[in-house]
Amino acid sequence: MSRLDRSLIAGLPVFEGLSADDLDRMLAAARSVRVAKEEAVFEQDAAAEAFFLLLDGRVRVVKTTPDGQQVIVRYIVPGELMGIAQALGRDTYPASAIAVVDCVVLAWPGRLWAEFAAAYPTFGTNTYKIVGTRLADVQTQVVEMATEQVEQRVAHALLRLARQSGRKTADGILIDFPISRQDIAEMTGTTLHTVSRLLTAWEEKGLVKSGRQQVSVVEPHRLLLLAEGRRD
Repeated sequence: MSRLDRSLIAGLPVFEGLSADDLDRMLAAARSVRVAKEEAVFEQDAAAEAFFLLLDGRVRVVKTTPDGQQVIVRYIVPGELMGIAQALGRDTYPASAIAVVDCVVLAWPGRLWAEFAAAYPTFGTNTYKIVGTRLADVQTQVVEMATEQVEQRVAHALLRLARQSGRKTADGILIDFPISRQDIAEMTGTTLHTVSRLLTAWEEKGLVKSGRQQVSVVEPHRLLLLAEGRRD
């Protein structure tokens, strides 16, 4: 197998502060894996035998509740770690990771996370920062679910996606990966019918444009007013 080049990970936030030799040693233990669209990188409750870095593509993290409902917890973008169950003190994955498009990931054996964190303290610190940020994001979503109207939750979700994965186009800020109305419903704890109704109404007002698995935010400021429960 050809050796992986350190330029794949150099400059990524999780590897900040690591020397070129450190990066080479970490990459020597990794393997590159292609994951086809809609295939699982890993599955909820499976043994956490590996952790991963997304190099190319988009991945949605899906949690299945005890009653069988699917909730999209977040989307992973290139340069992000995922499946770091060891950093949470777990030996199984707390959610599933599904490829939104064809993806390329780096995979390391799960047992190496503790070794890396001990050998490269900045890597351990950076990983814990990621975990902390994601837990804060989940807490924000839980608060939104409990306190906000559906319209606010959907507006917040679209703004988050535009901020994370937005690309400026002639139509506005395009969420730059395939996302369906069902996906948005699963992100916001509502129904497909409600999301469809809201997006249709917002299109008529010129706030968004949507097509087949595509959404563009045309008027982010006006959408933010809706997210905050205000009217422009």
